[in-house]
Amino acid sequence: MKTQKIPEATIVRLSMYSRFLNNLANNGVTIVSSEEIAKGLNGSPAQVRKDLAYFGEFGTRGVGYNVRDLNEQIKKILGLTHKWKAILVGAGHLGTALINHKAFKTRGFEIQAVFDNAPQKIGQTIGGVPVYDVAELVDYVKREKAQIGIIAIPPAHAQEAADLLVQGEIKAILNFAPCVITVPSQVEMRSVDFTVYLEVLTYNVETNRK
Repeated sequence: MKTQKIPEATIVRLSMYSRFLNNLANNGVTIVSSEEIAKGLNGSPAQVRKDLAYFGEFGTRGVGYNVRDLNEQIKKILGLTHKWKAILVGAGHLGTALINHKAFKTRGFEIQAVFDNAPQKIGQTIGGVPVYDVAELVDYVKREKAQIGIIAIPPAHAQEAADLLVQGEIKAILNFAPCVITVPSQVEMRSVDFTVYLEVLTYNVETNRK
């Protein structure tokens, strides 16, 4: 049987739905409709229903969705019902900001170690996370069975960091370096370049002026 291919945009929206449902639950809301979810995220009710339909039937027609139950189902789909071991390459300003970002832990991602090549940083801690010599990276990933590697270093060394993560048999990489990185097909990888999104904003601002 052929497995249905889920559009990546749907997975992104599921993550947004989960955060929205978290906020509702924290505010004591127990039932929500697709219309309310769509309104809260500037989307359409039809898109919400379509996204959820990829994974089964949720909610009751004419009543809506149980907020906590739907959120748990989405978290299960996203693999967020257990902890994910992550390691970070780069103990600079961006790396420090990522370690101190509370959303990582609340969503189940635990940065267990940081790796850097600066002697003055090795042996220190950042937000309670130890900093190791990058020479120890491969052995650490294999020994601790880390699953996600985060790259937050200048682009000149990003590919080298990715290669080390691959040697350690990492499962997935999130790259913040503004450059193209290549990894084997069995390694999931996504890149985040903030300037790309800034340029989308400036394009839209310029377009709206015309």
